[in-house]
Amino acid sequence: MSEASSSKGFGTRAIHAGQAPDPSTGAIMTPIFQSATFAQESPGVFKEDYDYSRASNPTRKALEKNLASLEGAEFGLCFASGVSAEAAVLHLLKTGDHVVLCDDVYGGTNRLFHRVFGQLGIEVTLVDMTDQDAFEAAFCENTKVVWLETPTNPTLKIIDIAKVSEEAHAKGAIVCVDNTFCSPYLQSPLALGADIVCHSTTKYMGGHSDVIGGALLMNDPDLHERLKFIQLSVGAVPGILDCFLLLRSTKTLHVRMQRHSENGMQLARWLEAHPNVERVLYPGLESHPQHALAREQMPNGFGGMITLYVKGGLAKAKSMLEKVQIFTIAESLGGVESLIEHPGIMTHASVPPDQREKLGISDSLVRLSVGIEDVEDLMADLDQSLS
Repeated sequence: MSEASSSKGFGTRAIHAGQAPDPSTGAIMTPIFQSATFAQESPGVFKEDYDYSRASNPTRKALEKNLASLEGAEFGLCFASGVSAEAAVLHLLKTGDHVVLCDDVYGGTNRLFHRVFGQLGIEVTLVDMTDQDAFEAAFCENTKVVWLETPTNPTLKIIDIAKVSEEAHAKGAIVCVDNTFCSPYLQSPLALGADIVCHSTTKYMGGHSDVIGGALLMNDPDLHERLKFIQLSVGAVPGILDCFLLLRSTKTLHVRMQRHSENGMQLARWLEAHPNVERVLYPGLESHPQHALAREQMPNGFGGMITLYVKGGLAKAKSMLEKVQIFTIAESLGGVESLIEHPGIMTHASVPPDQREKLGISDSLVRLSVGIEDVEDLMADLDQSLS
């Protein structure tokens, strides 16, 4: 059951799409085909497309079909990490091409676009995509790709995927949406007009902080063929055990995302009323600037990412991180355990200081990845850390 057009529900597809009992043994779980190469019956004659695991592997193929089904896509490609998946998209470009990039993105994305592909002659314009006029003004004659995250990282702005896609397509550009913060359970960018969806599968898709991976999902067969060629040629493919672990993880994606969203909503409301918190940014709060749009684009919940500004500046923010007992100070997000980090020092340290200041990534900003523990315990932990 791997077709994106399946009428089955999300949870059923999460557990079954792309996977069937192994025909040779009846094993329920997709086997770990830990093999670098495959026997050929005659030179150039092999089973399906299995000649070398960098090109294709049965375990990876099952994962690619599973993720494609969850995103409502026809095609899926898996990579060794989220940034290697991003790099594959940028490899579609040539020197002199231009990218319009959402201004508030993961620090590693900013670094990849500006400091790696920028030196190869790819031009990049950062723009606040919640500002329609500024977004339209950012296009050039050589704009080929529009790249965005929504919610953005770390200030959780919500960008209108349908409007961005319509404008980009009118100007001949393709749209890639990093859907990592939402997972396909909360948001469906392809249904809203995007051409490619990107994931760091390390995060919510993996969900257990024990695997690194990335994925690209799309419907256009030409885009798929071009990106598959890049996947094969560059070779940044995931290990087979990693694919197996991700297949295990997607089976519980829907129930985990429900709990992440429930905990996130409760914590955000509680933090908004806390005397030592200056401001809370969470798409589910009525105080969020794009709350109405978030309700449209994220119909199943608002996820587990919360950004807050603590009163007392850097000293108070560092004290908060040092005092937590259930939350763990660590980069990354989306695991079942709750994490806390300081973007200015940690995940976004590679972003130039002037950009951080413009975006509001100040010394008092703290980012939470709310896990699926008992929410009362999470509240008590944050309360004592803020005291």
